[in-house]
Amino acid sequence: MECHIAIWHEIRYHLEMKAVRKKPDMRKITVILPRELVETATRVSNLSITAAVRKGLEAVAATDAFEKLRQLRGKERFSISLKELRRD
Repeated sequence: MECHIAIWHEIRYHLEMKAVRKKPDMRKITVILPRELVETATRVSNLSITAAVRKGLEAVAATDAFEKLRQLRGKERFSISLKELRRD
């Protein structure tokens, strides 16, 4: 009986399955947030809770990248002047 179930499982769930797009590497999280913050964020952004949390995390990641770029300010030399860039 156990062998029959294993074979049935292989046929039903592997051979008949349609090709599935590979999803990007995701991580499921549980977040406890104040209700008012969630309601305000989703209302103002017109996004779902998941999309609002994702957008917030992207903003935090972008802030870090921007800070690293800001620290380079004035330390790099360019072959074109600011005056020439503004001409366009």
